Amino acid sequence: MNLVIKTKVDGYYLDVMERFDLSLFEALKPKGADMDIVEFTGSKKGDKVHIRFNKPIKAEWISLITDHGHDDKMAYFLDEGHVLPFPLKKWTHKHIVEKIDNHHSMIVDDITFGGSNIIMDILMWPGIFLGFYPRKKVYKKYFANLKSLSQS
Repeated sequence: MNLVIKTKVDGYYLDVMERFDLSLFEALKPKGADMDIVEFTGSKKGDKVHIRFNKPIKAEWISLITDHGHDDKMAYFLDEGHVLPFPLKKWTHKHIVEKIDNHHSMIVDDITFGGSNIIMDILMWPGIFLGFYPRKKVYKKYFANLKSLSQS
């Protein structure tokens, strides 16, 4: 299954991509989520993200950053699930920041996921959507705040 969510934000695309760091990752943590960020080494090829969920069930999620790059129109990095919580069997999340102009960018969360069968995929889609859609508000606020801080 595939899910794509796009969010227009303030900032030049390369500057926005540079801010995909631990601080942003912590800001994106769902409200009320009982989870720990065990390890976050960055958003470049070879980096690793390890999350531990504590409630309602204990689960580990480890993603490896398997690719990153940029050109004159976009920047991206790709995280692939290495250890996933049930019922996920596969996970690929391409984080894309597209250049709109020198002051605005489009963040694209392009997620491909799968469970044990198509029925499980269909059942997971709403939960994954609800887990990622709130990022739109976080992205807008996070990058607007950084913009205002950098102009003061």
